[in-house]
Amino acid sequence: MTGSSGNRRRIYRITLKGRLDETWADWFNGMTLRSRTDPAGASVTSLTGPVADQAALHGLLARVRDLGLPLLQVECLDFGCEPDATDAMSDPRF
Repeated sequence: MTGSSGNRRRIYRITLKGRLDETWADWFNGMTLRSRTDPAGASVTSLTGPVADQAALHGLLARVRDLGLPLLQVECLDFGCEPDATDAMSDPRF
């Protein structure tokens, strides 16, 4: 990503199947962990917090993988996640 928005930490929510409590926060770089039960009765945990860049995001996802917990969703929660005019993905040809 190019432009000044590429240097900004973005807020992500990573949702996975399974229950993790706040004691895992340090392992996930200080993200906030919240566990709940979904409508089907399964345990679900959301990790929410700032992520420095794509490499850091991939590192967090690798930690989820290493735990063996199924990844349900990755969401960028702040406005800065929208592609800007300098982003190749904003080109309608892609």
